[in-house]
Amino acid sequence: MIDPWKIIKQLESDNSRLFKEDVIKQHLHDSTFQEGLAMCLDALVTFGVKQVPESNQNGKGLDWKTFKEGANLLIERERTGHAARDLILDLMHAAKMNQWNDWYRRILIKDLRCGVSEKTVNNVAKKMNLDYSVPVFSCMLAHDGAKHPKKIKGNCLVEYKYDGVRVIAIVKKNKATLYSRNGKVFNNFPHIEEALSKSEFNNLVLDGEIMSDDFQALMKQVYRKSGAETDDAYLALFDLLPLDEFNNGKSKLNTLERKKQLDKLSESFQSCIKLVDYVILNFDDESGNDTFTKMNKEALDKGYEGLMIKPSENYYESKRSHAWLKIKPFIEVTLKIISIQEGTGKHAGKLGAFQVEGTDDGKFFH
Repeated sequence: MIDPWKIIKQLESDNSRLFKEDVIKQHLHDSTFQEGLAMCLDALVTFGVKQVPESNQNGKGLDWKTFKEGANLLIERERTGHAARDLILDLMHAAKMNQWNDWYRRILIKDLRCGVSEKTVNNVAKKMNLDYSVPVFSCMLAHDGAKHPKKIKGNCLVEYKYDGVRVIAIVKKNKATLYSRNGKVFNNFPHIEEALSKSEFNNLVLDGEIMSDDFQALMKQVYRKSGAETDDAYLALFDLLPLDEFNNGKSKLNTLERKKQLDKLSESFQSCIKLVDYVILNFDDESGNDTFTKMNKEALDKGYEGLMIKPSENYYESKRSHAWLKIKPFIEVTLKIISIQEGTGKHAGKLGAFQVEGTDDGKFFH
């Protein structure tokens, strides 16, 4: 078996997808390579450290078993703070320089830096008929409600759609980790992490949007490697479910039941954790549709990104689902056609354009 760090350097040497898949195929039967890939590429495996130094000297060499034992102490949070730092330094000093910089360190920083993702590895494993895969991070995503009007019926929860940064907060062993919708870890919101790092939130997945008064300024801070200024940011939550159900891909409670749990849990929230307000509307009656039309107009006026419609009896699914339907704001006005124009060229004899004017809700349109 070739040393894993040498495999990583091979993968770095060519950007071709087919080349990378061929290299992985040659070595994926090796259990050490499998374990290292999974430890690095599984988004839910975290080490609780933000800085992992590069080595500039050779140690005697660090075997995989010893590294894995140390890494598991970090994963289980049996080493944190200064103890975690000291453990990492001990591992680094024991390892050879290329062994550390090109393999062990990259596992700890969760980035192999060779253009290989969990999906790449899983595709190769599937072609090889291997009983092996790296878990793929997946959260719930919405469909476009305008394309699925028949799904909008009966009792639904309706929320304003916030214009922020989607965050999935996962709490294990009194430690919260913030993820993007694609499973990338956010490290620049320590006050939000701290607010959720409590025993009462253990083994929960909290889904929401990080918000700030200035969206553009917020986006500049999200991935800054140092000096991020995010003290004014807060997390607006709209869902939760147990971690095991999130990993299994579906909740056991429906939308309304989960909302009630979130409402109850909010009694323990600090000021930087808020709830997204919602109303329950019946889309089978005129009153519900009238209220929805009013909310849609308010969403536009108040600068929200739109509305979210969530049928009350549906379940959280870790994929794109009709259980969430997003609606973009629209303006509905009644105007009078005052002139029409015929089409030209190949559109001659057809309607080309028309001009309208009128007053709606006290505003004149022309």
